[in-house]
Amino acid sequence: MQEINFAARRKRLMQWMGPNSIAILPAASEKVRSRDVNFHFRQDSDFWYLTGFNEPESVVVLIPGRKHGEFILFNREKDELHETWHGKRLGQEGALQTLGADDAFPITDIDDILPGLMEGKERIYFELGVNPDFDQQILEWRNQLNKAQNKSQIRPGEMIDLKHHLHEMRLIKTQAEIQRMRYAANASAKAHIALIKACKPGKNEQDMEAELQYHYVLNGCRYAAYPSIVAAGDNANILHYVENDSEMLDGDLLLTDAGCEFEYYAADISRTIPINGKFSEPQAQLYDLVLKAQLAAIEMVKPGNHWNDIHDKAVEIITQGLIDLKILKGSLKQNLAKETYKEFYMHKTGHWIGLDVHDVGDYQVHGQSRLLEVGMVLTVEPGIYISKDNARVAKKWRGIGIRIEDDVAVTKSGYDILTKAVPKEREQIEALMSN
Repeated sequence: MQEINFAARRKRLMQWMGPNSIAILPAASEKVRSRDVNFHFRQDSDFWYLTGFNEPESVVVLIPGRKHGEFILFNREKDELHETWHGKRLGQEGALQTLGADDAFPITDIDDILPGLMEGKERIYFELGVNPDFDQQILEWRNQLNKAQNKSQIRPGEMIDLKHHLHEMRLIKTQAEIQRMRYAANASAKAHIALIKACKPGKNEQDMEAELQYHYVLNGCRYAAYPSIVAAGDNANILHYVENDSEMLDGDLLLTDAGCEFEYYAADISRTIPINGKFSEPQAQLYDLVLKAQLAAIEMVKPGNHWNDIHDKAVEIITQGLIDLKILKGSLKQNLAKETYKEFYMHKTGHWIGLDVHDVGDYQVHGQSRLLEVGMVLTVEPGIYISKDNARVAKKWRGIGIRIEDDVAVTKSGYDILTKAVPKEREQIEALMSN
């Protein structure tokens, strides 16, 4: 697997920043789970994207053209007592040797050192609004310089939000990034297949979640990329259902939306299966419609097509299918104009995916739907959701929720489905469940 070139990322960002500028980004903070127990630490994606450093209490500073080195890190000092209790720290020497930092200082010295690094810079780049407390700290450092006695010094100038450009960089994945996403996709696929094989009436949703987590770890991915959705029956009509504590009933469907993370890169897969191993006729009709929409939407993934083309194709097919099944009335044109499909298909057909499962990057540029480019990776995930309480439709449709989702990379020739190892044809699913 190719190594990620963090130095190249920093160099590219600094070329965009230009001379006489400075960028300042803090690491993620540790979060309290309960009392004196923290959640497992997960580094801020932007900070990790530029450093590959997975410790809290850190700040990265980039200064293009600085004589003594452009990459500066403030991080925790080595501390034998703390390391005995809480794990190893990289320290300043480690930051120089392991991360390639040009300078590294104790985080406790940041108030003394960072204002001097900001001094005289025409532009200060930081991620406005991500961490309000840190925003205030940057303002205080800047104000400290503005109040300095030596008025001959050039004061820090314009303050600019760094997010947009940095997130545009993250939107286009390198081969090394796609390799990690493919690994996460394959590990997630193995977990989904294990779940499909283990699914039986009478089991609990949490039993299925356990299958996922076990097979993530078994295949080299310790953490889920997001809270798993394991939704039996009408629970599937709650889009972000995460309770995962209901019994799975004979005759219902199970919608699973889950993926793991490998070296910070996420996978995101949805499959819908019959709990007893066999789709009923109404379930099969709706399932085939969602699958038809997904396959057609994936065909819209190619360079030069618009982002909205994917969603529009899925909406068109689902709307016509709902008309054919007499769930909607009227013509296709009328239903599209009135957006009647939104009662049954209320979300977009996908999102960017990468370091974050809902990854960064604009969906519109200058008010227009974005053109797809090689290196973008997105999900394609149409669905149909009909609540058990929806008295406006025939009873046979009620309580059915279906979503089919894959991760798709944009290539020169079209697309590459990273998550294709998980079966999604009805016959494949039923065959897998019969073994």
